[in-house]
Amino acid sequence: MAEFVGHLSLRAAPRADGRTVLAAQSFRAPFHLGKTYWDADARTLIAQVVNPTAGILAGDRLASDIAVEPGAALLVTTPSASRVFRMRGGAAACEQHFSVAAGAWLEVLPEPLVPHRGCTYRQRTQVEIDPGGGLFLVDQLMPGRVAHGEAWGWDRLTLSLEVRLGGELILRERFDHTGPALRDLAALAGSGPAACFANAILVAPPTGDTPAWRTALAALHDHCLWLGVSELRQGGHSLKIVAPDAVRLRRAVRDARRILASYFPRLGCEVRKL
Repeated sequence: MAEFVGHLSLRAAPRADGRTVLAAQSFRAPFHLGKTYWDADARTLIAQVVNPTAGILAGDRLASDIAVEPGAALLVTTPSASRVFRMRGGAAACEQHFSVAAGAWLEVLPEPLVPHRGCTYRQRTQVEIDPGGGLFLVDQLMPGRVAHGEAWGWDRLTLSLEVRLGGELILRERFDHTGPALRDLAALAGSGPAACFANAILVAPPTGDTPAWRTALAALHDHCLWLGVSELRQGGHSLKIVAPDAVRLRRAVRDARRILASYFPRLGCEVRKL
């Protein structure tokens, strides 16, 4: 089976009337860029990135580079989950680089990553934000094909993230687990065998109302949904979610986004699913 070496490159910039457009774009399979939409209320451009192949296979090498210029606002999403299939040898890897200029906004909100039994996948994400820029980045993880008995069956999953604000490192995370190890974490959270995870990073100029939205987010936490917020060393917050299943995870991300939209209006952008 053919291996893909795919890339996605997007550069968002404002027109003279303030509307954001893609000033430059380039992509190669397995990436495909769908039609973009302008949300006039949130003043944000929505870009749908589609994988027209079956999913991610052994040997695939994927690279994304997304830049948002001053005065532009971009939401990048996907219409369906990203599936990483079983590998009888080798691994798949993904490199992501996001840059946000001062006065710009970028939201990255893909559907969940679903690693299947016997796969090895590495993803490295680097984010660079200029002071005065804003970012909301969400990674969602499902345990595999639960109905097929493949939950927590992947061989290795590595997700690393670095975020720099004004050139200064404000966050470095590395998630490196086998499936069974993460299953034990789900058990500790009391979330059951179909537990799903989300990791969200919010970097934005202060609104002065941080305690209010943190209190509202904390109210989403209950006996089966774990949700916590921590402040980064400067300029941002980290949000972690453990949910009992995919439905509760999506609902929790939707509810968190709705709460934050009252303070960060770009998050009021309607996420279109084609």
